[in-house]
Amino acid sequence: MDERRTLSALPAKKIAIALAVIAALCGGICPGAEAQGNAPGSISLPTELRVQKPGWWPTKGDAVRDEFVGTAACAQCHASKADTYPSMSMAHAGFPAADSERLHQHGHLAFELGRYGYQIAANGENSILSVTDGTSTLSRTLIWAFGFAHMGQTYIYEQNGSLYESHVSFYAGPQALDITPGQSHAIPVSLEEAAGRRMEPSEVRLCFGCHTTASTTKNEFDARNLFPGVTCEACHGPGARHVLARETGTEEEGAAFILNPGRLSPVESVDFCGACHRTWEDVVKNGLIGLGVFNVRFAPYRLENSRCWGTGDARITCTACHDPHKPLVTDVHSYDAYCRRCHILRGAKRTRDHPGADCRVSTENCVTCHMPKYEPPGLHSAFTDHWIRIVQPGKPYPN
Repeated sequence: MDERRTLSALPAKKIAIALAVIAALCGGICPGAEAQGNAPGSISLPTELRVQKPGWWPTKGDAVRDEFVGTAACAQCHASKADTYPSMSMAHAGFPAADSERLHQHGHLAFELGRYGYQIAANGENSILSVTDGTSTLSRTLIWAFGFAHMGQTYIYEQNGSLYESHVSFYAGPQALDITPGQSHAIPVSLEEAAGRRMEPSEVRLCFGCHTTASTTKNEFDARNLFPGVTCEACHGPGARHVLARETGTEEEGAAFILNPGRLSPVESVDFCGACHRTWEDVVKNGLIGLGVFNVRFAPYRLENSRCWGTGDARITCTACHDPHKPLVTDVHSYDAYCRRCHILRGAKRTRDHPGADCRVSTENCVTCHMPKYEPPGLHSAFTDHWIRIVQPGKPYPN
């Protein structure tokens, strides 16, 4: 029996207790437990449970549409954050395909898969996906684009009242089309299957919930009045009552109607980002550990497998190293300062404030060794592995 499936069938608390006992028996370092992925020191929760709790949480979807005010209202008091946020990928996570700069830049994109020929070509303001088997051709108008395309961009079309995910996506690396992540590379059996796959309503809600704002209100999906991209209110919650309280009351009264994720506990903070990037429990519960190197995309899950996770230290959370209001920093040297918040320099003694050991190899560019990049097959992009560890040469990718 696959031990990972056995673990995934257990409640998170039991997993944590079991691995804690194993770790204790192994002197705190148990290679077998590490290979499986250590359960978080404090219990991560699946997103489906988080959204049932009181208060706001990303992808929750129970608010009324009129409770959302839009980013312009937020910018009146938070100008500094509003000025930098539009340059972030999250701000462009989902939008009408007609607004896709990538599709405008590439007026014609082509791809072949067996007997099928694909093309995405401009037709006025729209972009049309066409698939031919040499005898017949099927064409669909793309209506939504997911992804800013610094790595890739996937497209959505509608047919007979249902939404479909295109079988091909645009990838920034080769500047070309290839099979959409998660879809089969096998030769489709029909033109309809070659064009894309039908998305179940629950999947539609989740996808739009992470790529747009207010697509689900009163627990009903409605794309007609959503805000493109992940806006302020996707993370901080609907702002109408907050704005009204600030205008008519005090700052303290206004704060009661908005969520500040910076005040969450370390586990809650990582689970918060994990609502879209996958919590530890989301990955384990849904059997995604078995994806192998493809689960490198789930940064919260990878981070919580790190040995130093679970001590309640806010210096090892997503937002400890990444400002959610500014573009991702790609200069690896700049992250050294974050590592030194916990790790001592060579020759120094560990303290309660700096419990991390020194590195005997280097004092700079820490992430290049301890958070290596992996490129899953077919994704044409390398992802940073947030499982912080000493990477042993020749060792397989840890799940």
